[in-house]
Amino acid sequence: MPVVAGRLRDPDINPCLLESDASTRCMDEYNYDRERCSTHFLKYKNCRKFWNSVMIQRRRDGVKPSMPAAAERDIILQAMGKMPY
Repeated sequence: MPVVAGRLRDPDINPCLLESDASTRCMDEYNYDRERCSTHFLKYKNCRKFWNSVMIQRRRDGVKPSMPAAAERDIILQAMGKMPY
């Protein structure tokens, strides 16, 4: 597996791995009919927006690393009580 592809599959680097996999599975199941998978695409887009805003805020606050690790993201989501996306 190429290094870039391996990084995208790493849950510590990609916070929206589940949403990405769900949209890919949907496309496979529905023979690449994008209209039928629009809810999955929207969830992925909202996930990326949410974690991008978290990353930007952490950079502003001087927190390293700017993207929280998978375990820290789970804690953040549990503190929120529900999925923000």
